[in-house]
Amino acid sequence: MNGTLALAGSGEYLEPMEPVDRLLLSRLNGEARVACLPTAAGTEGRQVIERWSKLGVDHFTKLGAKVEAVEVIDRASANDESLAAKIRAANFVYLSGGNPNYLFKALKDTAAWAAITGVLENGGVVAGCSAGAMIFGEHIPSFPALWPLQPAFNFLPGAVIMPHYDEFGGGLKQAVRTLVGKKTLLGIEGDTALVSYDGKYEVIGSGGVTAWNGKGKRRFANGERVEW
Repeated sequence: MNGTLALAGSGEYLEPMEPVDRLLLSRLNGEARVACLPTAAGTEGRQVIERWSKLGVDHFTKLGAKVEAVEVIDRASANDESLAAKIRAANFVYLSGGNPNYLFKALKDTAAWAAITGVLENGGVVAGCSAGAMIFGEHIPSFPALWPLQPAFNFLPGAVIMPHYDEFGGGLKQAVRTLVGKKTLLGIEGDTALVSYDGKYEVIGSGGVTAWNGKGKRRFANGERVEW
C-alpha cells in the first residue's frame, strides 16, 4: 500500500474532524482532489444521499480542497465508467457512513472499487468512516444480531473494525469481542482515525483506538503507534 488509509470511528465531515482531515490532506502531493462517496447510504433515499454529498463537499471546500460528490449508490453506478473515471481523477477518496454490509456488496469487484484501490496504490488517501471503515477489516459483524460475521476487503488481516467505540456499553463490546474469536477487535472512537501509512498504524484525533485480542486489551491515544 503506497498511500494512506484512514479509518474513522464517527464524525465524518463535521468540525471536530477538521484536524484529522487537514493532516490527511497534508499527506498528498500537489493539489487536493477529493471524491466523496455516499455509497453506504445507498438504500436510505435521495434526501439522505444528497445530505451526505453536500456535507462532504462543504467540509472539504472549507479545508481548501477541490471536491466532488460521486454518487456511487449501488452496483449499477459502481460499474458506471464515467463515475469510476471521476474517482480515478481524485487523489483522496472518502467513504461516509451507512450500512457496512451493503457498502461491501455494492463495491466488491466493481469499476469503482478498482478506482478506489488505484488511488491508494498511487500514493493517495482513502478514508472511511463508520461503515466506510468497517469494510477494510477481515470481517464485518452482522447487525443487529452480530452473527454470522460477513466478509470484508481484508486490508487489515485478522482484524474486525468496531466504529463508534466510545458510544457502546461494555456488554456490547464484550459480545463483539467474543464473537470475533481469535481475531483482533479494533475499536475506534468518535472524531478519531486509525491511520495506516508506510506499514505503520497511528491514532489521529481527540479519542482513542482500542486493540483487543487474546494477548490483552490496550487503548492507544492521539499520536501513538497501534500494535496488535
